[in-house]
Amino acid sequence: MTKRTIAFTVMLAGTLAAAGPAAAHPHVWVDAKAEVVFDGKGEITAVRNIWRFDEAYSAFASQGLDANGDGKLSTDELKPLADVNVDSLKDFAYFTFITAGGEDIDFNKPTEYWLQDDGGRLILFFTLPTKAPVKAAGSIRLEIYDPTFFVAFRMIDDKDGPVVLDAAPAACTAKAFRPPDMDPAAAAALAAIPADQRDLPPELQLLTDGQTNGADIACP
Repeated sequence: MTKRTIAFTVMLAGTLAAAGPAAAHPHVWVDAKAEVVFDGKGEITAVRNIWRFDEAYSAFASQGLDANGDGKLSTDELKPLADVNVDSLKDFAYFTFITAGGEDIDFNKPTEYWLQDDGGRLILFFTLPTKAPVKAAGSIRLEIYDPTFFVAFRMIDDKDGPVVLDAAPAACTAKAFRPPDMDPAAAAALAAIPADQRDLPPELQLLTDGQTNGADIACP
């Protein structure tokens, strides 16, 4: 399990101060959508992530970034925060995981990314290229989640669905899945963790193992 960078940890920890008393885990909530990108050969070459952060995190993280004082946050004003977010996310494997044929797929650094303000909630867009094209055959699973449950992800539904296959062969399908509702006793145990404790103890890690989002992708 990787260590969190100081910059990202400070911002996430600050969410507690912005939000007031809150459960220790999770600290941040994210509505997520993913686009799986295929090349002309029908191979997977990237994942485009679209993450909308909760209001408390958005308000804290964007403090002091309205440089021209117009009451709006432009993409340019949010760029320093986008830089920090994306740089820090590499220490979490970008919370993005693909397995194909039972093997974990590695990613390169994002090729493009930006933040935008959506009515007081920040949305992070970033494209995560695979280190090598992934053959779209056999069992392929995309997962978006934080193994420590410090950040809670939830795939959203819209007209295109939570996971989109971009330029995939016509017969390819994506069956999305989401985490089940957490048992109240498990949620209470997580909430009892001290606010300064970032990682879960082993006995509580088991409670969050099923809190994953994503899709099973099949291409005949």
